[in-house]
Amino acid sequence: MSRNALPTDASDFVLLSDYIPHIIQEIRYYSSYNFIGERIDGYEEPIALLTKEAARALKAVSSEMIVKGYRLKVFDAYRPTTAVKHFILWGIEDQDVRMKPYFYPDLVKQELFQKGYIAKQSSHSRGSAIDLTLLDMRTGKEVDMGGPFDFFGELSHPDCRSITDEQYENRMLLQHAMVRNGFLPIDCEWWHFVLADEPFPDTYFSFPVCSESLKH
Repeated sequence: MSRNALPTDASDFVLLSDYIPHIIQEIRYYSSYNFIGERIDGYEEPIALLTKEAARALKAVSSEMIVKGYRLKVFDAYRPTTAVKHFILWGIEDQDVRMKPYFYPDLVKQELFQKGYIAKQSSHSRGSAIDLTLLDMRTGKEVDMGGPFDFFGELSHPDCRSITDEQYENRMLLQHAMVRNGFLPIDCEWWHFVLADEPFPDTYFSFPVCSESLKH
C-alpha cells in the first residue's frame, strides 16, 4: 500500500496515547537524555505520533502484552526530517562527544553513521516506525533487555548472545509480539520495529512532533 502525501501533511497521523491510553511514553529526543545530550530539533512536545495503520497494529500488540502482565513503553515514534538533520550536523561536529560514555563507549562518533546505527534517512520519518520496550506491571520497572535503548554496539543486536538467557528471552517476547502483529525488526536494535505494510514507504515527513501538527 502506498499513498501520495506531502511531507507537511499530518492528516493520516494520530496521537498514540489516544489509540492506546495506557501506553507509557518517555520520548527521549524531547529530553537531554539521549546520545547527543540535548533536545532534538522538531520535538516540541514529549508525545508519540504514528500513522493510523501503525497505531492500530501497535494497539493489538499492547492488548496482547497486557494479558501477559506488561505495558508498552515508547521511546520514539514519528521523527521529523529536521531531527535527522540535527543528527547529521552533530555527526560532523568532531568535538561534541559528551554522551559517548553512555551511548557509544566503544565506537568513534563517525562510525555510528558508517555502521548504520544512525541513518541519513530514517524509517521513523515515514511515520510507521517505533522504538519501545516492555514494562512489567508487577514490578513497575522496565523489563531487563540486557542493554539500554539507543546504545550503539553489538550489545543492542537482537540476536546478541553475550547477554543472559532471560534477557534474550525478554527481547524475543517483545519481538515475537511485534512480528505477529505486522511489524518487522532490524538486526542492530532490539527496540526498533517498522510496520511491514507501511502506508507511506516513500514519504519522509517534516512536520514537528506536537499535537498542533494534527490539527492542520
